[in-house]
Amino acid sequence: MPTVTVDLLVPWRYTDHCDVGSKNVGVGIDPEVGEGLRERHYRGVAVDLRGVRTVLLPGTGSDDHYVRQAFSGPLRAAGAVLVTPPPQPDRLIDGYLSALDDAARAGPIGVGGVSIGAAVAAAWALDHPAQVVAVLAALPPWTGVPGSAPGALSARYTASQLRADGLTATTEQMRASSPPWLAGELTRSWQAQWPKLPGALEEAAAFVAPSCGDLARLAAPLGVVAAVDDPIHPLQVGVDWVSAAPHAALRTVTLDEIGADTAALGAACLAALALA
Repeated sequence: MPTVTVDLLVPWRYTDHCDVGSKNVGVGIDPEVGEGLRERHYRGVAVDLRGVRTVLLPGTGSDDHYVRQAFSGPLRAAGAVLVTPPPQPDRLIDGYLSALDDAARAGPIGVGGVSIGAAVAAAWALDHPAQVVAVLAALPPWTGVPGSAPGALSARYTASQLRADGLTATTEQMRASSPPWLAGELTRSWQAQWPKLPGALEEAAAFVAPSCGDLARLAAPLGVVAAVDDPIHPLQVGVDWVSAAPHAALRTVTLDEIGADTAALGAACLAALALA
């Protein structure tokens, strides 16, 4: 297992996954590294995002700046209108839900996000089926109760380090164990959310994502992207989400691809959605 840190600190193995019975989730998949899996799709659904307000939520500790970098180009090419609400670290989840509610007042919207943002968007989509055109989920963090999911463990640990050692020391630790592109993004976003960042991380780590049973009733098409070498956002989670949802597709990337081309994440999401 690679030891590169993605999103926060503390790499971990993810072993929990949905029981999808005999449902095929791809040929030649290694559940830990996903070798041989490049895409998986079910019943085709045509999705037209032209003119659709599409609200994308940041990941844990990240911000709207990164979301715009990752998604603005691909969504602009698809004709969508990108909305990127900034995280409010003193009310992270409520702030995301309020942003989705506000955007939907003008009509049906596209929703999605990165990491915890993807989980919150999917949960909102399940609660508002008539108001959702599509769901874009980049690097979903876990399925159902967070428990010992690596993203949740990482967020809790990082929050404890921030409280104990402060922002500067914890940022230095993060930078030493993260790819340069991620280190730069998180250094900026952590600074902007300090001193409320630890509370936001703990709030994210407690969020109950949609379960496989929940995702089975997702009416909107779902495009999922997972990284095959990301220990904090395991490939198995993406496989589980796509296995459970009735109209879903998965595309995979590597961390190097995300680092080399910021728009790779957004482009892969739209490529998956096109197959859903």
